[in-house]
Amino acid sequence: MIIGVPKEIKNNENRVAVTPAGVTEFRKHGHTIYVQAEAGKGSGFSDELYAEAGAVILPTIEEVYAIAEMIIKVKEPIASEYGLIKENQLLFTYFHFASSEPLTHAMIERKAVCLAYETVEKTDRSLPLLVPMSEVAGRMAIQEGAKYLEKPMGGFGILLGGVAGVKPANVLVLGGGIVGTQAAKMAAGLGANVTIVDISLPRLRYLEDIMPANVDTVMSNEYNIRELIKSTNLIIGGVLIPGAKAPSLITRDMLKLMKPGTVMVDVAIDQGGCFETSKATTHEDPIYEVDGVVHYCVANMPGAVPYTSTLALTNATLPYALHLANNGWKSACSTNEELRKGLNVVNGKVVFKGVSDAWNLPYTDVKEVFQ
Repeated sequence: MIIGVPKEIKNNENRVAVTPAGVTEFRKHGHTIYVQAEAGKGSGFSDELYAEAGAVILPTIEEVYAIAEMIIKVKEPIASEYGLIKENQLLFTYFHFASSEPLTHAMIERKAVCLAYETVEKTDRSLPLLVPMSEVAGRMAIQEGAKYLEKPMGGFGILLGGVAGVKPANVLVLGGGIVGTQAAKMAAGLGANVTIVDISLPRLRYLEDIMPANVDTVMSNEYNIRELIKSTNLIIGGVLIPGAKAPSLITRDMLKLMKPGTVMVDVAIDQGGCFETSKATTHEDPIYEVDGVVHYCVANMPGAVPYTSTLALTNATLPYALHLANNGWKSACSTNEELRKGLNVVNGKVVFKGVSDAWNLPYTDVKEVFQ
């Protein structure tokens, strides 16, 4: 198969979808890899390293899209890329369709085969291609939250861990999944008082067992959240409904219950955000304020630590990408349920229910695209 790796062009996105080590693996299986010039520069991988591994370096993104049967990316295509995508071309990347109606309609119009990292799902309901970036984003959420709690950054002016004789900050983590678990571990490690809320009692029992003594667990409901935010300094939004729009757990009217200078980090912003007042921001302009509450809603948080993120992501994606390249998407997805669940839009048809529900679009059973 002919595989293309374009340079990411989303704001401050420095990750790359395939490393030189990945190129070597594709070449071992007989595939041809075209990599756009400087695609790996932001992650620390030079064109020379790709060439040594067996990739062909192309100077422009247009050339990469034009020649490739499968495009492997990190983030969803942006508007300037829509016109480059060909009918039947396989795109393997994060899409998060439920948070972008224009992207959804563009991919329907281009009749591409869109296989989304975030909805590839194992039989145990885990999301193997979302996990590594959720781990990074969960840890980064505390790192960024701590920074914006500083007074010069607009925050309350509190140190997460406190000092002798001074109480630490209170951190509320919404969601006990991968993001929430990693965020809680980081905040607890810095000495903060942490509360995790989740709707799953078995998950809360598990977290109660593994977390240190400065982490409490509370059942997630509106009443409990309203009470907790009154004394919280940092709120991490880490809820997820795979492939669908995130629910709004913090509404606009709740902001008035918070202390001025409270910081909210919405890790769910890729799926529309879990705060009613969330809107996507960038690393270039990461925060804004509503009613005295600082909002951090960067949609590609792991892009700020591209070396770590690229290696973590490609460790997870490469086996799936090889399976697609070795067998073709139809054969690979028809025989592999994990990959089949990653199909979102195929040849103009929406085949993932969460996406059709988000934008009130006709839904086609994924089995029909194999006929």
